[in-house]
Amino acid sequence: MQTINPQENYEASRKAIGYVDRKQATQADYDRIGFMSGLEVHQQLATKEKLFCRCPAGIFQKPDQYDAELLRHMRPTLSEMGEYDGTALMEFKTRKNIIYRIAHRTACTYEVDDTPPFPINPEALQYALEIALASKLKIVGEVHITRKQYLDGSIPTGFQRTAILGIDGEIQLRNKKVRLIQLSVEEDACREVSDIGHTRVYRTDRLGMPLIETVTYPEMVNPDEVEEACNYIRFLNRSTGRVRTGIGAGREDVNVSCTGGTRIEVKGVAHTKWIPEVTHVECFRQWALLAIRDKLKARISKDDWKMSYIELDPKQFHFYFDPITDAIKGGAKVYAVNLPQFAGLLSHFTQPGHPFYCDFADRLKVIACLERPNMATSEDLEDVVSRSVFEKAAKALNAGDNDAQIIFWAPADDVKTALEVIEERALMAFDGVPQETRKALPDGTTIFERVLPGADRMYPDTDSAPIPLTNEYIENLRKNIPDAVSDRYAQMIAWGVPEDCFKYIFTHNFFPLIKKITTELGVCPKYLGTFFGHRLKHLHGQYGNIPFYADRIYDMFAFLKTEGLDKAIAPDLLKLMFAHSAADFAELLELTGYRKMTKEEIEDSMGIMAEVFRPRRKRTTDEDKRNYILGCARQHAVGNAAFTELAHHN
Repeated sequence: MQTINPQENYEASRKAIGYVDRKQATQADYDRIGFMSGLEVHQQLATKEKLFCRCPAGIFQKPDQYDAELLRHMRPTLSEMGEYDGTALMEFKTRKNIIYRIAHRTACTYEVDDTPPFPINPEALQYALEIALASKLKIVGEVHITRKQYLDGSIPTGFQRTAILGIDGEIQLRNKKVRLIQLSVEEDACREVSDIGHTRVYRTDRLGMPLIETVTYPEMVNPDEVEEACNYIRFLNRSTGRVRTGIGAGREDVNVSCTGGTRIEVKGVAHTKWIPEVTHVECFRQWALLAIRDKLKARISKDDWKMSYIELDPKQFHFYFDPITDAIKGGAKVYAVNLPQFAGLLSHFTQPGHPFYCDFADRLKVIACLERPNMATSEDLEDVVSRSVFEKAAKALNAGDNDAQIIFWAPADDVKTALEVIEERALMAFDGVPQETRKALPDGTTIFERVLPGADRMYPDTDSAPIPLTNEYIENLRKNIPDAVSDRYAQMIAWGVPEDCFKYIFTHNFFPLIKKITTELGVCPKYLGTFFGHRLKHLHGQYGNIPFYADRIYDMFAFLKTEGLDKAIAPDLLKLMFAHSAADFAELLELTGYRKMTKEEIEDSMGIMAEVFRPRRKRTTDEDKRNYILGCARQHAVGNAAFTELAHHN
């Protein structure tokens, strides 16, 4: 048994693969490893009802607010070609008890697969087609509903109904165009409450809500391009006014690969700002797995490799790690596994803070349902099991000097699955990057979620008839399509709006409102851009979830124009609109302390202030005096057009 310093080995392997932090990475770094990424952007549609039933959409409950519970066990079915999908087989192996918490307000017999689907929601179909047209996609002549198998329990039927509406579109980024593969409309899945051991709990309030999925080609060559493309698609969706916004309404999956790697789908990217770090880390993770593959294949062939294992008697092996001792008290078994020629590989860098042995722990959690911590290795960065225990286990396993060991603990019923999981992941190391779906974490790292689904999980929905789309219907929808997001970007630049305002304005789809105020009320668009992008953004952050309707900003500027007031008072009114949402503009104006003043009254006031001006410093300038006088006068005269004229003149 080799003496390996895991921390030193982790750092040395990180350096050997050329890992750099994202903020220091250059395009040359991404070209070196062959960074490639695509997107799957999901957005809920703002419909009144769900997609295949008439339950209301957009009503949510807390996890403990439900009227009934339903227990299900998922089983795989054969595809049209007589094959089982690998993901379905993996989920079946977990032996999960799936519990659904159902609220009668948000679910019916369709959601639990007790009745066939209703015809597709026409409102959802219309909204999705409008977004497909805005995405410059070629619209299909006939909509065909298909089933996409999901055995993780997120959909009680075991499959999701989905339909492709458009193909072969494109979006325009700053420096390139990115092609779109397709846009689909589908039903959203359940919301997970918990996943512990062999029990997974969902609530069904979100289930069946209409959702669109926009899929790009893998044409982004660095993490920033991926974020830019995602923002463009989100802004495009929101520009139609047909989608829901807020937490959970939009979700992104990113597909990432490197040269020699494979497409890995990272799911659950809850915030666009996570995308650069997630894609950066995932690409280098694959690069690290390829380095592990090369080292392993240089030592032994896959055909000659064979894992061995033994059960450890707690009376002969002294464990002091609480999770192990507690598991033993609960009747769990403890096993030691020998991995030939894996010395130095378990502590090999894969992600920041994640050595290679984390891949084994992740799969034991997901497939064997062993809650973390569920294992220890002979190369742990933190010693949870003493080296003497591993030396004794290695001797009992007849391990060689270049071998590595894993010790895991599990209920007797889960031992067989756990051993299969460890052996399967070890064998995958010979091939490099396993095809899998991973879950994004806030720090940019990912964990194993499930085997990557294949084509065998898709098949036609025999309960739904095809839906023809006439040219007349499509052309009528085309009339509702907004300006392209790229055109809106260009207009904002032409107006002179600062670029730090763009994201907030497009995220909240304020561009049409700014254009309307400019066109109908004559307010300077550059001023409006900063008014929305700076002042409104600040107040939104300050007041949080206080109800506020942006259309009132139009009413505010219309009020200022009607009353002949200068827009300099608009920021004060805006703040009061948040604090006193029920007040009308006349009441808000009174709260500002505004008093109508003539030009002569303002001049007299400024003259008086000039007489009483007393410099606080020994040396003052005319500019100091001017600013002092204008500052004092503003308290009384702001909002008066005459004051603005005098301020500019002076």
